[in-house]
Amino acid sequence: MNRAEIDFDDLLKVVLALAIVWLLLEILGTVLNLTFALLEALPTLIVVVIVVLIALRLADRI
Repeated sequence: MNRAEIDFDDLLKVVLALAIVWLLLEILGTVLNLTFALLEALPTLIVVVIVVLIALRLADRI
């Protein structure tokens, strides 16, 4: 079998598989970027929660 005898459907399957892998990698990259963004914002969120809890305590809401 030489390279010129490859079936067109097989070639389409290879291209489809590569496109699926590419999309999965793009989705994984987006999820990782969001995760790292949330981790970077975590200290700020903790401070906001502490401030809200103190304000609620001072207002006798807790």
